This record gives sequence, C-alpha cells and structure tokens, in this order.
Amino acid sequence: MKGLILSGGAGTRLRPLTHTRAKQLVPIANKPVLFYGIEDMADAGITDMAIVVGDTWQEIQDAVGDGSRFGVRVTYIRQDAPLGLAHCVLVARGFLGDDCFVMYLGDNMLEQGVGQFVEQFEQGREKGASLSQAQILLTPVDNPSSFGVAELGPEGDVVNLVEKPADPPSNLALVGVYIFDSAIHEAVAAIEPSTRGELEITDAIDWLIQNGYRVSHQLLDGWWIDTGKKDPLLECNRLVLDTMVRRVEGAVDDASRVEGRVVVSEGAKIVNSTVRGPAVIGANTLIENTFIGPYTSIGEECVINDAELDHSVVLEGCRIEGTSRITDSLIGQHVQVTRSPERRQASRLMLGDHSHLELG
Repeated sequence: MKGLILSGGAGTRLRPLTHTRAKQLVPIANKPVLFYGIEDMADAGITDMAIVVGDTWQEIQDAVGDGSRFGVRVTYIRQDAPLGLAHCVLVARGFLGDDCFVMYLGDNMLEQGVGQFVEQFEQGREKGASLSQAQILLTPVDNPSSFGVAELGPEGDVVNLVEKPADPPSNLALVGVYIFDSAIHEAVAAIEPSTRGELEITDAIDWLIQNGYRVSHQLLDGWWIDTGKKDPLLECNRLVLDTMVRRVEGAVDDASRVEGRVVVSEGAKIVNSTVRGPAVIGANTLIENTFIGPYTSIGEECVINDAELDHSVVLEGCRIEGTSRITDSLIGQHVQVTRSPERRQASRLMLGDHSHLELG
C-alpha cells in the first residue's frame, strides 16, 4: 500500500502566518503538523509515499527531504493550482499506479493514527468477499452542513455522500483520511468540478457508490482536528502536550520552578522563572523572569524575558520582553513583542513571521 499526503493549498485561514510559510509546517508541540502524518503512515507500515505540493513546495521539500529521517521514501508531485482533493489523485496517477493507497490531508491530525484504519481495510481485502473499493473514516459532528456527510444503509454500508449539504442526511462527517483501490481513478476521471471549481473527493466516492462499488467505513476513535485555523491549532497543541512525558535536558537555575509535564530541550535555560506544564521549551531558548503557563509551546532560539504566556504557540527565533499576559496566541518566526508604556491585562495575538509589536 502507498501513501498520498496532500500539502498544497494557500492556508488562507491562517494568514498572516501563511503568507510566509506552508500551513502544514506550523508546529504542534514544536513539531510540524505534516511530520505527524508522515510518522502515522510509517507506523502503519506505509513506506512509499508521495506528497502533493503547491506554491510552498520548496519549503516542504526542504523540511521533509527524501523521507529517510522517517524511514520512508518520499516523492514530490506538483499541483499547479488548488483544484480539489480529487484533482490531487489525478495528478498523482503515475505514482499510484494500480496500488491501493491511503490519502491523508497534511494539515489534519488524528489521535488514533491510521494503523487500525489500514488494518481493517487489508483484512477485508484478504477475506475476498464484498471487497471494498474505498474506506472512509467518519465522526459525529454538531454542524454537518460544514462537511462532507455520509448516509449509512441498514447493513452499515455507505449509501450516499454529499458535500456540505443544506439538509444533512446524518451527522457523520468525513475525516481527512481515506483508503482507495484503483477504482478511484475511474471515479475522479468521471466527475465534474463543483460549483466552487474543484474536483471534490466526496463526489468521487459518491460516484463509486452510485456505480455499484462498495464503500466501507470506520468510526473515528478519539479526536480529529483540522489545524487550518488558529483556535483549532491551539486546541491540537493542547491535546498533544497532554500526552508528553516530562524531560529536562536544558539548565534550570535554583530560583526557577518547572512543574508537571514539561520538556526543556537541550541548550535551553530557565532563569528565575516558572514553567507550569504541560509545556515545551525549544532548544537554545532563554526563559528569564517569566511565567510560562500550561499548554504553551516555545520554539527554538527564542528569548522570553519579564513576560507571562499561556495556551500559546510561539515559533522559533522570537523575542518577547516586558509584556503583560499573552494568551490564546499564535506567534510566527522571529517576531518581536515588547512593552509599551501603557499595560493591559491580557492579549490574544496571531502574528506573522518577522512582525514587531509593542503591547500596551
């Protein structure tokens, strides 16, 4: 089985941060979102994968390389314009051949990984009876009109799929992970672009159903988050930090307190400060005269001095000095946040790379 990870798209919902970086490389607990997907694939035994890339192809290729650091082999496929998920299957046809494959959205994260999902599909293929040409992952949602939605028949098979329906047939939304066999190539060639000008994977899967192919499903176990917006990204950071194990490799002076599940990376220094976990402090970062509260990720090579932060993600190379409380914030690379004469109680920020902000 092969893997296909989709990492194109402009990331408009994370601007201004994504004016200068790929949304799939924004870190969760100091590791790019995309890396979690690659690792999930590798853990499921998928070692031959392609990444579909767009305008940010060079940045993604520089970060991932040939895949050897993950124990996989990576091929890069350019998509000239974001023309839909089914279009990604079209442009990857040469790589995929007639093999079964997992398709994974590069800015999504799953608590359960993909191993169990792949195992169920492969077991069904081994049994031989009623082979599935596709398998989808579903989860109940409160607002199904915002998603692709599945309708199940009395035997549990998927009998209908519709994209963002005004009158949803169920509350079961498609999660951004799919498994297909070669029949999907016939489907994506047969469908027409939707009203938003894209080839929708929901339409391709529904084409399979309406043309007599079998589409099976699995219900999601655990959480699923699309990290394409600030608040879901911060929530994902919180959930991942909750799973981390305390590790202190950097220096913590006697005047400081490191409480709970905290990772202090090699070369980091904690001086006259409190870090209350879950939290992660990147390599060669200085935390001085500062309170770092729960669910905060600080990247590498940062300086945080005389400040207070919680529930935030700070990327590498930032300098934050003399500020009042910063919370619920996403701060890009090499940002400077400094004190203004008038101080406020708390600030919520989303800052792109190389910003310079004075806080009152």
